[in-house]
Amino acid sequence: MILLQFNARKLFSQVGHCLKRPSKLQLTQIEMSRQSSDLAEFREVFAKAKHITILTGAGASAESGVPTFRGAGGFWRKWQAQDLATPEAFSRNPSRVWEFYHYRRELMLSKKPNSAHIAIAECEARLSKQGRKVVVITQNIDELHKRAGSKDIYEIHGSLFKTRCTNCKHVAENYRSPICPALAGKGAPDPNSDDAKIPVEHLPRCEKSGCNGLLRPHVVWFGETLDSDILMEVNNELEICDLCLLVGTSSIVYPAALFAPQVAARGVPVAEFNTVITEATTQFRFYFQGPCGTTLPPALARHESEVIF
Repeated sequence: MILLQFNARKLFSQVGHCLKRPSKLQLTQIEMSRQSSDLAEFREVFAKAKHITILTGAGASAESGVPTFRGAGGFWRKWQAQDLATPEAFSRNPSRVWEFYHYRRELMLSKKPNSAHIAIAECEARLSKQGRKVVVITQNIDELHKRAGSKDIYEIHGSLFKTRCTNCKHVAENYRSPICPALAGKGAPDPNSDDAKIPVEHLPRCEKSGCNGLLRPHVVWFGETLDSDILMEVNNELEICDLCLLVGTSSIVYPAALFAPQVAARGVPVAEFNTVITEATTQFRFYFQGPCGTTLPPALARHESEVIF
């Protein structure tokens, strides 16, 4: 714990300036002046990198049709995610919260990894044969990186397809559809839909012998802290990477918003792939504007200097 606190202090001291958010006018000026970088120049850096860290956010999954539940249109029924994804909401109405997550689980089972996920997975597999490493650190809970074939993944916000017992704290993978019989056919996002009001004893329960505790989604809710063990491992990856890619993230959710600036602060090249200019764009060496599924594959394709195995 002492080590984690030390690293966190160092992180904030290195990139504290990034906490000062630019005004709308400043962002507009940055957007007008910052053009997409030279891909050939990035490719030369990519060809020499031995340990690549890829940070992904909601934009990486947007082209798979995954809703973000953020912003004006991000409602499920009449609630936004921050109204449901809290310990307090689950304590007050576990049935409603489980309906929301059941809807999201069922929706994700119908989605597929897009070309950005596939490009990352193929890059990891190819470079591993060359003794090079690709690590994915994702804020997404949809498991699309895993389904695309990526192996070295840190899911800092958890997963839709894992549960945690509120009693014994056991974490388990769970891909059942529906996750329990009482949720079958429930979770419609229509604002006119009524709550199912499922009795708590019929909601997902722990199957460990002698427990039967109420399960919750194994995701980090608003007001909760990220897993300290995962954060420590992520910090270690950021300390040793020699190239960092920032893919489809707004750079406003902390502490993930500090990850890429932390890398840039020690002189390591950072490449941002996004549809818009973000608050941290000016701190990075490369910026590629456009959908990740379009800009990322050519950036991660086999370089002419790579040995074919």
